[in-house]
Amino acid sequence: MAKLESATNPARGRSVWALFFSLPIFAWAMYDFANTIFSSNIVTVFYPFYLKETLGSTEEMNQIASTFITYSNALSSFFLVLLSPLFGVWIDRTGKKKAYLVPFTLIAILATFLMGASALWETDQEWLGLNTSIIGVILFFMIAKFFYNSSLVFYDSMISDLGNEREIPLISGFGVAVGYVGTLVGLIAFLFVHDNHFESTFIPSAVMFLLFSLPIMFLYKEKRQKPVASNKSLLSGYREIWTTFKEARKYQAAFTFMIAYFFFNDAIATAIAVMAIYANTVMGFSTGQFILLYLVSTVSSVIGSFLFGYVTRSIGPKRAVAIVALILIVAISLASLATSQSIFWVAGSLYGVSMGAMWVTSRTLIVQLTPEEKRGQFFGLFAFSGKVSSIVGPLLYGTITWAMASTGNLASRVALGSLLVLVIIGLIVHMRVPQKLHNPA
Repeated sequence: MAKLESATNPARGRSVWALFFSLPIFAWAMYDFANTIFSSNIVTVFYPFYLKETLGSTEEMNQIASTFITYSNALSSFFLVLLSPLFGVWIDRTGKKKAYLVPFTLIAILATFLMGASALWETDQEWLGLNTSIIGVILFFMIAKFFYNSSLVFYDSMISDLGNEREIPLISGFGVAVGYVGTLVGLIAFLFVHDNHFESTFIPSAVMFLLFSLPIMFLYKEKRQKPVASNKSLLSGYREIWTTFKEARKYQAAFTFMIAYFFFNDAIATAIAVMAIYANTVMGFSTGQFILLYLVSTVSSVIGSFLFGYVTRSIGPKRAVAIVALILIVAISLASLATSQSIFWVAGSLYGVSMGAMWVTSRTLIVQLTPEEKRGQFFGLFAFSGKVSSIVGPLLYGTITWAMASTGNLASRVALGSLLVLVIIGLIVHMRVPQKLHNPA
């Protein structure tokens, strides 16, 4: 128990190594390692490649495959939007995070297993013109992604229990960096690909997700919190969320950033979902070339997350977020206009830096802008903002590729370019956030 108290009530003088390798922080970071394997293997790489290989036979059908990819991501996010405000209220009322994180994670892992089982199911049955096996993969993907994203609400809010305000940027950067190392390990599943049959990667990815989730399940101990007595049902949490929205004037800085984060996350979440099929169909990357590009982007994310942990502590999270947004603008511009693979390599590397750094800087800014007693509720609100954007962005991209499918690859370039507008809007809104509310301890 002494180790836990040391981590949850840290002394200001803890060294970096003592900070990173305290048991609670290490177990917390390893969950980032685990869930990033799901995010990279399933959401970013193998699920899009699976749909592209099973549905795409021409440039036009490649655009239709892109539409299925983005619409399934959007539908999963739609259900998350309905429930994520409630999750934050659960945290504040019960004081518990791990108690919800563990079962949500296990359901996500099970659904990933079932994606693999459905993909390997050989059947001639069809529904709405699609093979039943493919429909099963899409359905279980949406379930897995819903519970994966839901678990992150509880995971992200744990960070405020792990260190003081000066330490949180470093802890956040450490967690994201460890997560991207998980991406590198997760790509071992590529060894199971034979003759462009990507369905064989789903079950190995689920096994790794489970394996590296074990530290937080068995080693992480939460601070004991007294349950908040209440005669209200948990569904009344939606009224509390509405009340929080009505209190926007009191927390204007947090709500302004929530709007900006909506647009930033809009672009990031959509790019994650489509980068594999875009690189393959538009830029002509083979599967092996894309895996190498993805590895380079991941290394860039590790560097960016570590670097911006220190940048955030040095110049403050608001300025750090603005710098990351500018890097993202450059990356998307290069990717949508690229006429050669070399330019796309540069774009992918810059995107990797911005993706890792955005999560580090924004998570830190959320902690700075929100009152401690309402932090769980605000994390729920920011999850709400982020997940609404995870509906809008993919729907925008998928609708453009569907409407312009007859133009072939031009449709994907226009769809990707539309994300640039979203980031610029987010940056303009972000500049209205106050520079700093109080000095770090």
